Amino acid sequence: MTLVADSNTDIKAWQFCHPRWQETVRRVCRTEPEALVIPHHRAALSEIVKTAQHDKKTIIPCGNGSKLAWGGVTSGVDWLVSTQKLNGILEHAVNDLTITVEAGLTLAALQKHLAEYNQFLPLDPSFPADATLGGIVATADAGSWRQRYGGVRDLLLGITVIRADGECAKAGGKVVKNVAGYDLMKLFTGSYGSLAIATELTFRLYPLQELSQTILLTGTNADIAQACQKLVDSVLTPTGADLLSPALMQQLDLGNTFGLLVRFEAIQESITVQTRELEAIAAALSLQTQSQPETIWGKISATIHQSPMYCKVGVLPTRATELLTLCETLTEAQGSGRIHLRSGLGLLHFPHDKFLRQFQQLRQFCQTNQGFLTVLDAPYSLKTQFEPWGYHGNALPLMKK
Repeated sequence: MTLVADSNTDIKAWQFCHPRWQETVRRVCRTEPEALVIPHHRAALSEIVKTAQHDKKTIIPCGNGSKLAWGGVTSGVDWLVSTQKLNGILEHAVNDLTITVEAGLTLAALQKHLAEYNQFLPLDPSFPADATLGGIVATADAGSWRQRYGGVRDLLLGITVIRADGECAKAGGKVVKNVAGYDLMKLFTGSYGSLAIATELTFRLYPLQELSQTILLTGTNADIAQACQKLVDSVLTPTGADLLSPALMQQLDLGNTFGLLVRFEAIQESITVQTRELEAIAAALSLQTQSQPETIWGKISATIHQSPMYCKVGVLPTRATELLTLCETLTEAQGSGRIHLRSGLGLLHFPHDKFLRQFQQLRQFCQTNQGFLTVLDAPYSLKTQFEPWGYHGNALPLMKK
């Protein structure tokens, strides 16, 4: 079998690919691929995977490549297979608040379409302008809206994939109350393309909220920790609540203390009442409050992802301030980050990769507190010294099978 370019498939020799692709792949692969392969529809993708299996070619699936450097490394790959041209909207059930799309559609394009119907998909991932929905699902990259709406796995209702043998498989459905078959959506979410290549996805949607307001609380480690707990125990319903380390606050020109960034989205009356209750919590703990523009959420994300190295962390939410404090102590305030209040998930970022001993201590703290530390983006050399995933459970042999 031979793979050839035609009206259904684009094949770009690697030396002619955009430098951004080349630089990204150098962070995960020791050798250069032969080509970037871009199918135009699902049948073409199926043929590519079948050809790869027949010719014993190694492939890495991707969308626009914005998260291609995340996670583990490989000694070599033959083809990058991109779904960027599988980017259609297949079915939008406006009244049922569900939509079925192709995996190569970007989140930005989807949100633009949904805004016309006063709806949105509550995902706030890294690189929102370029990230494809397939890549968002593969990396389980939900963002700050998980505080109110849950993670990717809570929004994904159905999925169609191409298996390693090139055959098509489906799971889930196009309705919210779906109980047929295995819940493979949760299996594929966060699998980093290791199990199959997603081609179609069905999501649940939500109505756009009338108004939005963001409040920043600032103060000491102990006082912010108390505010976090009071917010969790209250009847307030923020759509975003992120804990910010002092170093990150400084990078954002917001001061040099801990910060708790809270967003309310609702009708004006609800926002007014909830803001007053939040301010009362702050006043009782002698915390400062200030209103922030909505652009602050995107600014935080951009600041973190401009760093040459960053990690995804998970920890018990009650230990989040301790983790951020430990990070800054070990790195002399060079490392910083944000952690989502409800889930205990977040990102730590660093100006360089010369903190090997510190990374080990941070991973140990996370694992001790029922969490993890995974290296997302870092130079290839660092990932060969410090295992990126940090998995210490007993399910790896089963996952490999």
